[in-house]
Amino acid sequence: MILYHGSYLKIAAPDLTHSRPNVDFGRGFYVTPLYEQAAKWCHKFKRRGKDGMISRYSFDENRRFTLKTLEFASYSEDWLDFILTCRSGKDNTDYDLVIGGVANDKVFNTVELFFDGLIDKTEAINRLRYEKPNLQICFRTEKALKLLHFEGSEIV
Repeated sequence: MILYHGSYLKIAAPDLTHSRPNVDFGRGFYVTPLYEQAAKWCHKFKRRGKDGMISRYSFDENRRFTLKTLEFASYSEDWLDFILTCRSGKDNTDYDLVIGGVANDKVFNTVELFFDGLIDKTEAINRLRYEKPNLQICFRTEKALKLLHFEGSEIV
């Protein structure tokens, strides 16, 4: 499987040191199998006057089963609960890999309304049901990162 990471620089050796806390699936290195999604991740850097850089990695999907993995097939109550836990800094799970939908702008707005108590969980899930999930994969441990192999990068 080929995976992509959108940034402003080439990342030949991903690490967890530079990852941010309190994001969708917690601290980790985020990639996607969708080139277009990685290109969208680059846009925020391009708006700041930097180059957009997509790094490409190979990942043997069969090796994934050696990792403790949490996968969300769709936006769901479990996905929403996990995002809330991670974004609030309360995640204490030990998953190596988390796979699921991206909280893009439209999804993020719904999640924020829920976090702020302006809509309940049922309404949030009803709204999310109509969104087509983009896919992100979060490599959360060094064990998982060792299975990701850098293939190259390009400016977008």
